[in-house]
Amino acid sequence: MKKGIFLVICCLSVFTLFSQKRDYLIYTDSNISKLKNQISTDKAVKDSWNEQYKKAKKLLKKERLKSKDGLLLGLVYRMTGEEKFAKKLKELLLNYTAKKTWEGATLLKRTPAWRGGLGTSHTSYDIAIGFDCIYNYLSETERQEIAEDIVRLGIIPAREDWLKPEKNMHTYDTMGHNWWSACVYMSGLTSLAVRNEIPEATKWAKEIEESAVEWINYTGSVLQNKPPTFDKDGGFYESIGYATYAASQYFLFIYAYENVLPNEPTYKSPILNKIGDFFINTTYYVKGGKDLAVNFGDAGIIANGDRIVRLLWNLGYQNSGYQNYINHLSNGENKDSNAAEALILNPDFKSKDSVFLSTRPKSHLYKDMGWATMRNSYDDNETMLAVKSGFTWNHAHADAGSYILFHNGKNLIIDSGGASYLSPLYTEFYCQSEAHNVIFFDGKAQNRKDPYFGTVNAGSLHNLVEGKDFKYLLANATGPYSHILERNYRSFIWVGDVILVIDDLLASKPGKFEWLLHYNGESQLKGGIDLTIKDEDAKIRVRPLFPNTFPPGGERPHDFPEHMLLTEKIGHEDHHPEEEKPFWSISHFEETARTKFVSAIILETDENENKLPVITREQGKDYLKVSITQKGETTEVYFNLLADGRLKHRNSLINIDGWQTDAYITVLKFDEGLDKTNINNINEVFITHGSYLRRNGQVLIHALSKYTALVENFGENPNINFQGQPNATVNLYSPKNINNLKLNGAAKKGTYNASKKIIKVLIRDNK
Repeated sequence: MKKGIFLVICCLSVFTLFSQKRDYLIYTDSNISKLKNQISTDKAVKDSWNEQYKKAKKLLKKERLKSKDGLLLGLVYRMTGEEKFAKKLKELLLNYTAKKTWEGATLLKRTPAWRGGLGTSHTSYDIAIGFDCIYNYLSETERQEIAEDIVRLGIIPAREDWLKPEKNMHTYDTMGHNWWSACVYMSGLTSLAVRNEIPEATKWAKEIEESAVEWINYTGSVLQNKPPTFDKDGGFYESIGYATYAASQYFLFIYAYENVLPNEPTYKSPILNKIGDFFINTTYYVKGGKDLAVNFGDAGIIANGDRIVRLLWNLGYQNSGYQNYINHLSNGENKDSNAAEALILNPDFKSKDSVFLSTRPKSHLYKDMGWATMRNSYDDNETMLAVKSGFTWNHAHADAGSYILFHNGKNLIIDSGGASYLSPLYTEFYCQSEAHNVIFFDGKAQNRKDPYFGTVNAGSLHNLVEGKDFKYLLANATGPYSHILERNYRSFIWVGDVILVIDDLLASKPGKFEWLLHYNGESQLKGGIDLTIKDEDAKIRVRPLFPNTFPPGGERPHDFPEHMLLTEKIGHEDHHPEEEKPFWSISHFEETARTKFVSAIILETDENENKLPVITREQGKDYLKVSITQKGETTEVYFNLLADGRLKHRNSLINIDGWQTDAYITVLKFDEGLDKTNINNINEVFITHGSYLRRNGQVLIHALSKYTALVENFGENPNINFQGQPNATVNLYSPKNINNLKLNGAAKKGTYNASKKIIKVLIRDNK
């Protein structure tokens, strides 16, 4: 049977001899030829094709087909030339073009009626591709009649709702930024399909292409609380799922446009070079299983960026990272409605071997939209932390300051996900703060109306720092909480197998603070101070450190009320609201207006199974201290309580263990066992929101303005990651006479002062 299928494909030349030349939208002659070659040389592609051919044959026996079935029937007809597939597809086209509308009843009942919504958009694409595929099978009369009906049912409703100055009622951010892309760009693609029959169609498509510069660069609305369409680095705030949807509709239109009108210019946004990386950076790579995705907002947990990267590849945006991503993603689209598209656009790689470049940053901050990802490696089953503190509206949930964690192939600290938009729990639970790993005060968090009306004051992320074995990120969630909190800052410090989460909180009146923790797998309080989370072989421990630990030795909370209280609460499973799912609340008995939650997430690995990091805590006058010893190294973390905003018009000067600083957080690394009072034993220095660090009169690092900086190879060949004012004079301790160092990845000359043992570096315009 398989040989028969292949022979039919090979004999297509007879079929094409009598066909009118047509420039196809997606299933182009070159793509058909490429796929045939792949079938003959690649077993995986051949197996996928055979599976799709079988599905197409089954469609022949069905009386009623969905519009999307035309995508597969069209592909099989273009590949084989077998008339039975064209005949069935023609039947589908005639059935759909005989309808009164392609829009759903719900939108049509609105006042005024929405005729050009997603129902029209999806059907337009399906019918346009089907029409395109059997164009030469249809008679001229049939083409004309079908084209006119496509205009009546698909193009005119979309143009009148979205584009025509005399009638349009929508704009770039109606119903979220993805609707414009779907409704308008599918209208453009459909216009290209009927260009021979409808004189105005090419003009319509050109007008839509010209709108791309406006949609891509839309900057948002202050009065309507709506954000820009894209982050400058290619992110899309609504979610990974809606990033796929919005970008794919535009890419499909542009791809068809360039195939049909190759001599017409198209807008080349710099953002197009970055959208693929957004998916690479937000995918967690799993060995032998489906790769996972950062599922903030309305998104699934399974990675789906291969569709976008595949489209980008076909549009000419090609690099080794994209190749590796497509090769690696294991949730192949041969199982969904994009199967035909995935086959016809399957790239021709010269080699299956590809890896992410070792120079690729492991952390990325999408500052405009408030997302960040940090990982220790792009290899399978490693560890990735994702943080969100940005905007809330529509598909973006009330989750300012939330984070999720992937470790050893599993998503252990989770986002609760979503549910059907028809479920009451979608609005009452999944969109709300209680479904996320955030702060609560007196039982309240973000305004419950934020998912509908949007946040006036959005959250933000700052100062992402990535070193060889050190990462830092600051989340500011104060804006979305401003109705109940005056400060809501969350810092993340990742050192080795420990991630510290530091919450700096202030309310206008005393009350009860708590933080939520959602998880997968099993979780229990083990040994009194560690909350374990385990999903098969993936294990972590969560250990509160301040204001206190859990009661020691498994003691009863009743007898130790001054310690942290663990309370189980009930939520709902991702996309299964009918199923309950427990999560944790961690709180302190004390009602206060100001507090600091400091917690350690300990990553369990095969290497540290019998030697977990040793963590100690100390509280002194105006400071908190955490010491972490692991892998032959000790890291001292100092939190300056005077730098938490309580002082104004005075600097936050403090002396902690002999270290003099005004920094918000100071981190020092030493080899284990060495004298930690000796500045020459320091391996790394990190300070954030500080201007200096000194000991016994010796300057270690100094500038006149406050900054965030990580200095690796301290005292040897310094490598500085500096984030501060664009113009700054930095003095750095060096016992050796040096006149250059590395600043933000580039060589930088300085001036050495032997008497002061410092090298002075002038930063001008961030260089």
